[in-house]
Amino acid sequence: MTLALLHTSPVHVPVFEALRDADHPGLALRHLVHEDLLARARDAGPDAVRGDVEALLVGAVAEGATAVLCTCSTIGGVAESAAESLGVPVLRVDRPMAAAAVARDRVVVLAAIDDTLPPTLALLAEEAGDRCVDIRTVLVAGAWARFEAGDREGYLELVAAAADRVTDADVIVLAQASMADAATRTATPIPVLSSPRPGLSAAAVAAG
Repeated sequence: MTLALLHTSPVHVPVFEALRDADHPGLALRHLVHEDLLARARDAGPDAVRGDVEALLVGAVAEGATAVLCTCSTIGGVAESAAESLGVPVLRVDRPMAAAAVARDRVVVLAAIDDTLPPTLALLAEEAGDRCVDIRTVLVAGAWARFEAGDREGYLELVAAAADRVTDADVIVLAQASMADAATRTATPIPVLSSPRPGLSAAAVAAG
């Protein structure tokens, strides 16, 4: 079994390699890194990259992928929608996290770029279904500029500080996979959810 991972940043590769080694030894991973997809999705909307995403997934399946995991929250819905035509499972990394989050009543979503918020909010609403959940969002000012500059430590510190400022919530959601390590840097007593570990676990099961 081989799991293909579609990334929009190379920083995700070692993160998922480490999670695989810790939780799913023996699972073969194939990383597809296409930074341009996020840039174009931010400029023109996720649907603007639908054709390219579908072509990449078709190629991954042709090369032996038994499942695909999209690690980018902005284009995750686009990737997920291609599953039916591909014939293999296509998962978005943040769905298991979203399902866990909406089991609580008050959710605060942290994001570093505003383009991530609409698809994340749509996913949370989908997972909540008829359940009434209070969902609020926080855009972490300055965080994405640090990420783009390669200042990963500064990026994570800003995200962690934003989490520590959250009050009156039952759970905090880190909307982007790149934020995951900020969860270990927070002092908040509120549970902080990130997507890579539960997302990879779901994809490992789907890969067979």
